[in-house]
Amino acid sequence: MATATGTLALAIATFFSIRSANHAARVAERTLLVGLRPVLMPSRAEDRAEDVLFGDDHSLSVRGGLAVVEEVGGRYYLAISLRNVGAGLAVLRGWHVSDGRARLKHDHPDVAAARRQQRDLYVGAGDIGYWQGAVRDEDDPFLRTVRQSVAEGTPLTVDLLYGDHEGGQRTVSRFVLYHREKGGSEWRSEVTRHWHLEGPSPR
Repeated sequence: MATATGTLALAIATFFSIRSANHAARVAERTLLVGLRPVLMPSRAEDRAEDVLFGDDHSLSVRGGLAVVEEVGGRYYLAISLRNVGAGLAVLRGWHVSDGRARLKHDHPDVAAARRQQRDLYVGAGDIGYWQGAVRDEDDPFLRTVRQSVAEGTPLTVDLLYGDHEGGQRTVSRFVLYHREKGGSEWRSEVTRHWHLEGPSPR
């Protein structure tokens, strides 16, 4: 009986020890990941302007704290000045455009519907950079949304998909663009939501 009781006590102690160790390991892993997580926000007004070059040789400049939506011959070129306030390198991988009403939705678009960047865009930790996208073709599903927003002066919602350089830490951040002046190409930019696609999310 004494031996059995001792064995049971040892088993219970071992169980709780392993459970505690696993919990500590999970906490340490989460702390490490948070320390490497990129988080994109609009840049500040005092940040330098970024020169943005597109694949068809069109170029534009986007100032700190702002976005640009520029129409040239029926084509629309978009850019947002960004700041990475997280501790890890941000690699932009995709984007989705919708009208301003999407800013009120509590969920992000299906990641599978995101348009892939033609090239990866990098924003270093604590540094500034930019996102760029273009809507060129008449059959582009984003064309009507962008064209209507520009013509009517209504907000535009841009969901950006990004993560770390290894493909992890995937996050969607929602940016909403507002006209500074109807007919002008500069727009005010603000972020309204972040969704972490791997692990716990802020909401």
